[in-house]
Amino acid sequence: MEDGYTDYFQNSVLASRAHRRFCAELVHQFPQFNDELWGITASESKHGYVVWGGPPQVGPIDGTVVPCAAGGSLPFIKDESLQALRAMRERFGTQAWGRYGFADSFDPATGWVAEDVLSINTGITLLMAENARSGLVWELFMKNPEAQRGMQLAGFTTTQTAGVIATAALA
Repeated sequence: MEDGYTDYFQNSVLASRAHRRFCAELVHQFPQFNDELWGITASESKHGYVVWGGPPQVGPIDGTVVPCAAGGSLPFIKDESLQALRAMRERFGTQAWGRYGFADSFDPATGWVAEDVLSINTGITLLMAENARSGLVWELFMKNPEAQRGMQLAGFTTTQTAGVIATAALA
C-alpha cells in the first residue's frame, strides 16, 4: 500500500535491511552479531524489559538477540530472515529454541535466555512466516470491510508491488 508519501512494502524492505546491517555493525561490541545472527527489538533482557533497537541505536543494547525481529522481517527480506532464524536454531540449540519455538530473547555470549514466552513475539513470527509463504494473512486482512474502509479513509492505494508480493508468495 502507499499513501502518496511512500510505498510501505518497499519501506519495510529498506528498514529490515538497515536493521540487519545495523546489527552486523555491532560486531565490534558483540562478536556474536553478524549477517547471519541479528535482531533487536523491545524485549526481555537479563536486566529486565528493555526498549532497544536501531538504527539509530535506541536503548542500552547488551548483546541480546530477539528472534522475532528477524521473524517479523520474513515477508520483506525472506532469505536473510530465514538465514538468521536457521543460524539461531542450529548454532544455539535450546538456548534459542524451546518448547514453543524460538525463545523471546537470548544472549549468545552469556547463555542467558528469557524465561517468559510472549505471544506477541511468537505470534509475529508465525504470522509473518505464513504471510511470506502464501500471502494469506494480508489477503484475509484486506478482505475485511473495516480494513478496506480504514485504508481508503487514510488515503492508501494499492501499489504495483502488491501484485509482485502475491506472485512471490505463491512461488
